[in-house]
Amino acid sequence: MFVVTSARMAAIKLIFSLFINLTIYVILATAGRDFYAILGIPQTASQLAIKKAYRKLAKELHPDKNKDDPTASQKFQDLGAAYEVLSDNEKREMYDRCGEECLKRDGMTNNPDLFSSFFGDFGFHFGGEFQQQQQQQEVPKGSNILMDLMVTLEELYSGSFIEITRNKPVMKPAKGTRKCNCRPEFVTRNLGNGRYHMIQQDVCSECPNVKFVTEERLLEVEVEPGMVDGQEIKFTAEGEPHVDGEPGNLILKIRTQPHPVFERIGDDLFTNVTISMQDALVGFKMDLKHLDGHKVTIQRDKITKPGARIRKKGEGMPNYDNNNVHGTLCITFDVAFPETEFTNTQKEEINNLFQQDSVNRIYNGIRGI
Repeated sequence: MFVVTSARMAAIKLIFSLFINLTIYVILATAGRDFYAILGIPQTASQLAIKKAYRKLAKELHPDKNKDDPTASQKFQDLGAAYEVLSDNEKREMYDRCGEECLKRDGMTNNPDLFSSFFGDFGFHFGGEFQQQQQQQEVPKGSNILMDLMVTLEELYSGSFIEITRNKPVMKPAKGTRKCNCRPEFVTRNLGNGRYHMIQQDVCSECPNVKFVTEERLLEVEVEPGMVDGQEIKFTAEGEPHVDGEPGNLILKIRTQPHPVFERIGDDLFTNVTISMQDALVGFKMDLKHLDGHKVTIQRDKITKPGARIRKKGEGMPNYDNNNVHGTLCITFDVAFPETEFTNTQKEEINNLFQQDSVNRIYNGIRGI
């Protein structure tokens, strides 16, 4: 008879436990990192949601802002890897099918400097403000470029990413040398017989020569929900170059395109709806398509006079500072009168139906008296 001692049983349990732990480790290693969890988004997230999540977390988790966190660098690298994969449809499809290991085997991950390429040079510097001002005073800069960015009301309502092409002059090395860093200095001249004269002259350094070559750059602009006309988005160092210093900035100014249905005033939206005279008299129910596609139901069970207005709170534009707060949708009604002529019989029926005395009031309509 085979007897299992307590020591043998403990050894079996230990071996089994080690086997289970090793199996879990292998599964996790094979599965790789959960990129959706890292970005905090569902697996069905759109490309816009992926970009928004990365933009928000990249600024929060940047190592320069989390110097006391020893895991900051690793978190930032994980975030970059997640965005690199999920923002590319081909990589995302493979990742959804068989995980991160498949991407590594096919050499589809290279972890570029995504922060710089995504934000361009947006000016996200985490140093002190005084240090930035001091650098701006010391280094000459090229001129800023100010441009209007035409956006739709739909983009301002839901938020969007817009790609623009920038043909940028880039400084490249060239043959020879050039005079640079020219500065006025006072120089003392010996005129003889113990006489000296101090004059001002330009003194220049000799530097390697350069030339400007135009390169095409693709910039990605985020239009945030609730942005308003005149609001500026700055791309640092995307302006005019300076041969002895830094390029200026590219400044994009939000301009709203006219919309066929809605007019924006502040955070409120205004629109007009034309209804038939029949609907104006007996009531109606209709759906109005909003800027993001959702339906706003409008129902009237009483007489609607021309110029009547209803207000739908919370159906206006999102507030830029707090996207959870929306303005009001104001709807003004116009009534379309029948274009056909009524017969005498119909006119009599109308008179019998309304039994309304003639109201002929003459007044100053402009002053509203």
